[in-house]
Amino acid sequence: MINRLSFSFYTLLLFCTLFCHGQKSQAPVYGTWVTNVASNALRTKKDIRETVQLCKSYGLNTLYVVVWNKGVTMYPSDVVERYIGIKQDSVYKGFDPIKEVITEGHKAGLKIFAWFEYGFAYDYNDTNSVWLKKYPHWAGRDAKGQLLQKNKFYWWNSLHPEVQQFMTSLVLEVVKKYNVDGVQGDDRLPAMPSEGGYDSYTKQLYAAEHNNALPPDNAKDETWVQWRADKLSQYIKGLYADVKKVKKQCVVSWAPSIYPWSKEQYLQDWPAWLKGGYADQVLPQLYRYDIVAYEKVLKELSEQVPPGMKQKVFPGILTSLGDGYRIKQEMLTQIIKLNRKYGFKGESTFYFEGTKSLKPYYISANNAVKP
Repeated sequence: MINRLSFSFYTLLLFCTLFCHGQKSQAPVYGTWVTNVASNALRTKKDIRETVQLCKSYGLNTLYVVVWNKGVTMYPSDVVERYIGIKQDSVYKGFDPIKEVITEGHKAGLKIFAWFEYGFAYDYNDTNSVWLKKYPHWAGRDAKGQLLQKNKFYWWNSLHPEVQQFMTSLVLEVVKKYNVDGVQGDDRLPAMPSEGGYDSYTKQLYAAEHNNALPPDNAKDETWVQWRADKLSQYIKGLYADVKKVKKQCVVSWAPSIYPWSKEQYLQDWPAWLKGGYADQVLPQLYRYDIVAYEKVLKELSEQVPPGMKQKVFPGILTSLGDGYRIKQEMLTQIIKLNRKYGFKGESTFYFEGTKSLKPYYISANNAVKP
């Protein structure tokens, strides 16, 4: 009887240990995205110190810092230099803002994530890109055979193995080179406009799996959308594993568009990423301009998150857009309160420049929302 009870006790203890480990709560995120577009936050050491200190004073604990956009990196990259001969964005002239923001951020007790802003988009509003010249077979194509372009962004074929290998190499370079707390892809990583997939590589791949049939002419055909979305999900499952092999404690974070729009427009089936176990954080972009619209998408988000995984999800809030839109302090306070009402423990704002125009919206001592 004693041995049976002991066995039952230790079996229960082992089960609880494994279960609790698997269900370990994600620490709340109080974050903001820091980019080099319409912002000088990363230009100099002084700018970076001021950025970090301001974020700290607002009660923020996480900065998602851009490392890749416009086809170049903000840091000196051996990977990009190997591919196109350009080591770093010329704006920085040898200065490494990523190294500096990690140093200053960690001193202040903030977590620093490397944000791969452009993801699988190789350029913005430029058909003369060095990437297109050197790797024309990487280019995404629409049903008319034209270069894949959406909202002025030009896209690679995100399903091409060479494109995926480049992106994996870029992410792993950062994880190996810097003491980042995490890495993040957004609505362009992993993603591809659903108008794409009509390049020769993807058509051949589809035919090989569909008895030599060609993809549907309708880019929004549900089975065709799901097939391409599943291919991207397979890619990030592998990328997640690769990151964890290099640095197990490195958080893998995604900031996709809202669902199901994310899948219909950009092939981002992110609820599957959560269920599949290759998302430590998901920050859906709930970018809305009024509180009624925000609560609508927040409620939808709450219903979309798989049971028991809400602790991994942190809504993304639009606080500013270029030189135009700026959120009102009152609306941000309302949004944060709504997030708590629906069970979300944190959030991140897009982007830092909008934060600067606000008063502190967390109490720094305990990151509680101000009444």
